[in-house]
Amino acid sequence: MSTTSISVASATRRSIHVLIASLLPLCVWAGPVDINKADAATIAKELNGIGLAKAQDIVAWREKNGSFKSADDLRKIKGIGAKTLEKNRSNIRIDGPAAKSG
Repeated sequence: MSTTSISVASATRRSIHVLIASLLPLCVWAGPVDINKADAATIAKELNGIGLAKAQDIVAWREKNGSFKSADDLRKIKGIGAKTLEKNRSNIRIDGPAAKSG
């Protein structure tokens, strides 16, 4: 094997490692979350495309309007569209009403 062949193989291997490393953030696993019970930090952590501000909007809506009846109720929150809902549907749980604090 010549030096050029080794260099090309090494560069190719390095390129593949860089590609794999750059794709890892896309492989973030979301987990099931009960949107009637979870706090904003948990919602933001477990639902893809939902940051802390939007998760706080979810909690605020829930506190003002009562429990979510279905995952589709999230569409009532400004900024949550069909794509975000469908991307997360399998991780959204509606197990029961939110616990009242106070």
